[in-house]
Amino acid sequence: MTTPFESPAPPPPGLAPVRPGRKLGPIADRVGSSHRAWLEPTRCSYITSGRTLSDLSEHVLLAKSKLSELLRGVGHYPRWEVVHRLSIELGIPNWPLYRLWRQGALDIGKSKEWIDRSSENTGAVPPGDQPLEHSGLRFMMEDDYRCYAAAFLAAGPCDDAIEDTFAILWLSWEDALASPDIRRYAWNILRATVLAKATYRDNLPELENAAFDTVAMYTHRSETGRITQLTESLELYKAISKLPPAQLDVMVLRYLCGASEERTSHLLGVPLAVVRSDERHAHRFLHSAITLPPETEGPVT
Repeated sequence: MTTPFESPAPPPPGLAPVRPGRKLGPIADRVGSSHRAWLEPTRCSYITSGRTLSDLSEHVLLAKSKLSELLRGVGHYPRWEVVHRLSIELGIPNWPLYRLWRQGALDIGKSKEWIDRSSENTGAVPPGDQPLEHSGLRFMMEDDYRCYAAAFLAAGPCDDAIEDTFAILWLSWEDALASPDIRRYAWNILRATVLAKATYRDNLPELENAAFDTVAMYTHRSETGRITQLTESLELYKAISKLPPAQLDVMVLRYLCGASEERTSHLLGVPLAVVRSDERHAHRFLHSAITLPPETEGPVT
């Protein structure tokens, strides 16, 4: 399963916290992407904290076995009041964690009433003060991120993907700052978050919905012209979805979002030469893969 969060590298030998007792098990396979989005950074905070389950259990007011289940995604989806107490003990930013926890609850079918009841003892969750650099990155990237997401998702899921992306980035901000390129780190989160919500056909993300919103569709006055353009667009987007990840991203940004080569390089956090190389390889594949129907003068009478 694609996950929008990359766990940081383990501490060097000799620096890892030594805990008594059994090692925390892995996240259960059945855990969905939105649940995993907040669970993985929470686990990482626990692992790097040096705290033990026994110690946390006393402060979170949850049995050690139940706390272990929570950190592995086993059992019932946890109530916010429990996750909130855990976040305080581990020093996790409250607002992005709540955002992701709430989205995870909605995605597994929890009602808004259940969400409200499970958080009624914690009071309103304030937005908090996000890191200044995080706010600046969002200001610079959000419009382009939204355009990329809209190529795969309808309006509602698209908005959710953008909010989730920046919430995950906030939770993992220290790791983002320590990464070789913060733009690349952020893009990987966006990509994984969007594709986790996308619709798939034959294990490929669907781009066909974007075909109905192309500029070319609106330039044809005749019904025949629009149908021909739609057929061509569907064929093109189906072929684009078969591209390797890096080439797919470049083509979506360049030709669906209209980003320049330089802007695409900036968004992806890769050198300009890499963008140009990916675009050349993508063009070669598309030219060999696309078979468009011949143009006609109209219906035969």
